Amino acid sequence: MVHTRDASTEDPAINSGQTLTTYYNGACPVCRTEIRHYEKVATARGSKNLVWRDIANDDAALAELGLDREAVKRRLHVIDTDGRLHTGIDAMIAVWRSVPGYGWLATIVSLPLMHGCAARVYDHLVAPALYGWNRRNGR
Repeated sequence: MVHTRDASTEDPAINSGQTLTTYYNGACPVCRTEIRHYEKVATARGSKNLVWRDIANDDAALAELGLDREAVKRRLHVIDTDGRLHTGIDAMIAVWRSVPGYGWLATIVSLPLMHGCAARVYDHLVAPALYGWNRRNGR
C-alpha cells in the first residue's frame, strides 16, 4: 500500500529526494536477518541512498512515521525518495528496487497478477505469522 505524505513537516534527511528509509522490527530475528542482508549487499555495491531504522527501541524513528510501535511491527514500512509511505509488499518492492541486484525481483513482484498474489501472501500469511511469533516470544 502506498500513502502520500506531507514532506514539508518531516525530517529533511528522510525527504531529501536522496534516501529511501526502511523501518523494520530489529527484535524479530527473521526481519533483522533479511534487512541486514539487504544492507550488506547495498553497502558492498556502493549504494549510499538507503537508511535502515530499527523501530524496536528507536522512538525517534516511530515519531518520524507518526505510528505506534505495534503498527510498524505488523508490517514493513518504507518512505521512498519522493516522501511516499509504502507498507507490506509495496515496501518490499521499494527496497528491492533500491538494492543493487534486486531490481529484477521488484519487477516480477510488481506485475499485476504477481503483485496481487504476493500482497495476499504477505498480508494474510507472512506478516501475521511473524507478528504473532514475535509477540509470543516478547519481541
